Amino acid sequence: MALAKITSVTGRGVYVPGNDIDTDRIIPARFMKCVTFDGLGEFLFHDVRHTPEGAPTGHPIDQPAHKGASILLSGANFGCGSSREHAPQAIHKAGFRAVIAENFAEIFFGNSTTLGIPCVNAAREDIARVAAAIERDPSLEITVDVAALEVRFGADSIKITQRESARDALVNGRWDAIGDLIDGLPAVHATAARLPYLATA
Repeated sequence: MALAKITSVTGRGVYVPGNDIDTDRIIPARFMKCVTFDGLGEFLFHDVRHTPEGAPTGHPIDQPAHKGASILLSGANFGCGSSREHAPQAIHKAGFRAVIAENFAEIFFGNSTTLGIPCVNAAREDIARVAAAIERDPSLEITVDVAALEVRFGADSIKITQRESARDALVNGRWDAIGDLIDGLPAVHATAARLPYLATA
């Protein structure tokens, strides 16, 4: 099964302000006892979405106007801290399909790319422009154009950047190395059949 070519992502956005949002804030460690990643989405940002007593804090992703948002905006050094894959998995399971931030922690960026989540960089002032537009109209359609390296919202747009290797993998459908290997199995079997030292008796 060929991987999807992720050239752009369109949806509504939500702004989660702050710098150095680490993976423990994205998904607290006590929720990582799962066998699969299913269900992690409900625990996304759990400890800042709830008081110690479990009452909602009014976090942006819980605001009724932002329900169903699929594009997450934030600040600098997003996804820092431990290398837990559960962090981008929680973001994906919660329905987000792209993240716009000033920059990203290295391992978080790589784990997100292998899930098909474009993580794109934008200048702080440009993120503020998009956030302000979302605040004015939470139903605003936002397009993260990975191929063209821009974000469009209403009649406005901003420029974004992304590491070229990740951009190439996304737009050409090569973002999941395991999926790529599975797609190549017929060629592996064909090659193995031609090698005498792999021939079975």
